[in-house]
Amino acid sequence: MVAAAASSAFFPVPAPGASPKPGKFGNWPSSLSPSFKPKSIPNGGFQVKANDSAHPKANGSAVSLKSGSLNTQEDTSSSPPPRTFLHQLPDWSRLLTAITTVFVKSKRPDMHDRKSKRPDMLVDSFGLESTVQDGLVFRQSFSIRSYEIGTDRTASIETLMNHLQETSLNHCKSTGILLDGFGRTLEMCKRDLIWVVIKMQIKVNRYPAWGDTVEINTRFSRLGKIGMGRDWLISDCNTGEILVRATSAYAMMNQKTRRLSKLPYEVHQEIVPLFVDSPVIEDSDLKVHKFKVKTGDSIQKGLTPGWNDLDVNQHVSNVKYIGWILESMPTEVLETQELCSLALEYRRECGRDSVLESVTAMDPSKVGVRSQYQHLLRLEDGTAIVNGATEWRPKNAGANGAISTGKTSNGNSVS
Repeated sequence: MVAAAASSAFFPVPAPGASPKPGKFGNWPSSLSPSFKPKSIPNGGFQVKANDSAHPKANGSAVSLKSGSLNTQEDTSSSPPPRTFLHQLPDWSRLLTAITTVFVKSKRPDMHDRKSKRPDMLVDSFGLESTVQDGLVFRQSFSIRSYEIGTDRTASIETLMNHLQETSLNHCKSTGILLDGFGRTLEMCKRDLIWVVIKMQIKVNRYPAWGDTVEINTRFSRLGKIGMGRDWLISDCNTGEILVRATSAYAMMNQKTRRLSKLPYEVHQEIVPLFVDSPVIEDSDLKVHKFKVKTGDSIQKGLTPGWNDLDVNQHVSNVKYIGWILESMPTEVLETQELCSLALEYRRECGRDSVLESVTAMDPSKVGVRSQYQHLLRLEDGTAIVNGATEWRPKNAGANGAISTGKTSNGNSVS
């Protein structure tokens, strides 16, 4: 109705009984026909006559000679179409659009401020990083994306592992020891040495959900004369609550012979200034035990790595092993419980052509409502690749009983 009134105001309707007289532009009223008068231009200028009678033509143009001037008229077959009444009117579409928008908003007043009523919109903090505590601790923030969550809309254990690895590499890069491999120093490159994970332990207090922003603090730790350790703390950026604690042990491997190597003195001197001697995980009750396949409760065979499962050192990424371990977990456990603690011991690497078996056995050890399982990843010939242990609790149990925030008044993390 508003639009109709607006359109009638700008497009008047002729009064009844008024019959327009034909003019020079067809049936439109002659009063609306534009009249063009030639302008007198001194010194014999060029003149254009739009409404003159036909003249003799030369090369498609009508030519008329007058004293002191030259008058030409283009052929009607090549001239642009005449401007009609509608072409002469202003463009009222914007005004009509505005009137229609006001009308719709009057019916739905929440449309114009819907964007401001979405507090759940994601704030992308991916990539924010810094070093604290005299450059010994590296800090980076991540937003949990939709493709990083599982069926419970929380980050999967593989997602957490990938974020830990990403933070570690960025830490190495910030210190200047990241060259052409995973944290390789100059002396390591000279000796064809690379880092390999030999142990990994994770404790999950609560899994971050889709849209949460987490902060990861990582640092090097001392590990005797055989390698080095690395620790992580994952906390909620909004509350400071520590969500995950993790620690790992790395050893040296010769890239050509694929055998473990002692830590050279020169390499030790390169990394020793970065060590922090304060573990984030104390002695854990979760222990890894060897067991025979015959005592396993479930087994998944025929596991093979794909091309995308290999890292830059041409062996299977340690994150992939966790996915294979979960393949042999009972379905009812995956549906009703969540992984809260994980311990892995890496025995040897496997390549692209390897075929593995995942074996899971329930551990008689039990703490309250939590259950524990022992795991084995092995090749088809029986060679052990990874031994592991997991602890599970009822889902959403980690939402209660939060542990220390791990932040001081000045924002620095403490263990």
